[in-house]
Amino acid sequence: MEDLFDSDSEQAGYRPLADRMRPCSLEEFRGQVKIVGEGTPLRQAIESDRLHSMIFWGPPGTGKTTLASMLATHSGAEFIKLSAVLSGVKEIRAAVDRAKQLRQVGKSALLFIDEVHRFNKSQQDAFLPHVEDGTIVFIGATTENPSFELNNALLSRARVYVLQALDKESLVEVLQRALEDEERGLGGRKLHIEPEQVELIAEAADGDARSALNLLEIAADLCDGDVIDSHTVAELVAGRVRRFDKGGEAFYDQISALHKSVRGSSPDGALYWFCRMIDGGCDPLYIARRVVRMASEDIGNADPRALRIALDAWEVQERLGSPEGELAIAQAIIYMAAAAKSNAAYLAYKAAMREAKDLGSLEVPLHLRNAPTKLMKELDYGKEYRYAHDEPDAYAAGESYLPEELDGSRYYFPVDRGLEQKIAEKLAWLRSKDKQAD
Repeated sequence: MEDLFDSDSEQAGYRPLADRMRPCSLEEFRGQVKIVGEGTPLRQAIESDRLHSMIFWGPPGTGKTTLASMLATHSGAEFIKLSAVLSGVKEIRAAVDRAKQLRQVGKSALLFIDEVHRFNKSQQDAFLPHVEDGTIVFIGATTENPSFELNNALLSRARVYVLQALDKESLVEVLQRALEDEERGLGGRKLHIEPEQVELIAEAADGDARSALNLLEIAADLCDGDVIDSHTVAELVAGRVRRFDKGGEAFYDQISALHKSVRGSSPDGALYWFCRMIDGGCDPLYIARRVVRMASEDIGNADPRALRIALDAWEVQERLGSPEGELAIAQAIIYMAAAAKSNAAYLAYKAAMREAKDLGSLEVPLHLRNAPTKLMKELDYGKEYRYAHDEPDAYAAGESYLPEELDGSRYYFPVDRGLEQKIAEKLAWLRSKDKQAD
């Protein structure tokens, strides 16, 4: 096995618990039954020694590097590891040259690229011919959505496997194994820790096995004697934030879940995702801005108060900060989730914008033009304009307010909910007067 970037700590002989406890076999591997369980395509490929290029996509600490290493070991391939953070063209060429040397003597190479999404397009393209001709088996690991971060050419040559965050039960198993393993883990120290404290560490790790083992190692180093007590664990997990990548996949998934919960009239779902984002470190002002969007897009004139409430919450956050501002945003979210829904204003805006863009610069009808000068009046600007307040019911029945080419077009169709039900009745009544005038 070859790592082109051995750390100083590894050269000095120190290996963190998380590294020492890397699974050595699929039987030790936890939390990814969907991709390496019995009968899965990847498991069958491993057992039949038919490796192919692949992308491992998942949160940190889910076993991407470990799985790649095990694949190399099982197939007898040399494991060449690069980090996209530290590597460049020079390192890529060196790795490919090494793979070519191995191929000449009848051996294979598995090239693993950690954080492959950090390579630019030209760097990603550099692998393609060598993947194509079988010089290397390519495995890339990423925490970002491959659809957005990787070239289509690379994606077409590699199968994507999605790794999930480990559940609490799997993390507890990982921690217990570390506590009992005398060769690689902490078993030789005969540490005592209550099951409740192990579960607390697993919960704090939030699906990340590396984080769980790091916490356990710190707790073991801090404990007095051979007992890891509740006070030590409580100190360690205090202030831990949940998995949340600002600007990354988790970020957009969670704001999407919040928006769709409001649209779906679920105050509980909306409130949960709001709290998840705040707990993960999201800027409350970003959420406040999105809440204003929800008020117009999904509620609109069915309940115009929603927009004002959203703006008020934004203002409270700006003026008072946390926690008062966050409570105001939560109040606005709950109100909007429970409010009558309408996307009529949103659809009307999009329809009108589409025609404004597609139909060019249609002329303003003469009767709607302003006539501040004598010349404009002589050119009939404003002629025959009917002042609505002088008309019965303050409505100029039969008057047109669109360009001639669009006369009769409609964009706004109120729904039969909330205030828009009344608006729909009003507009229907006005259209009946237009027909009478015609």
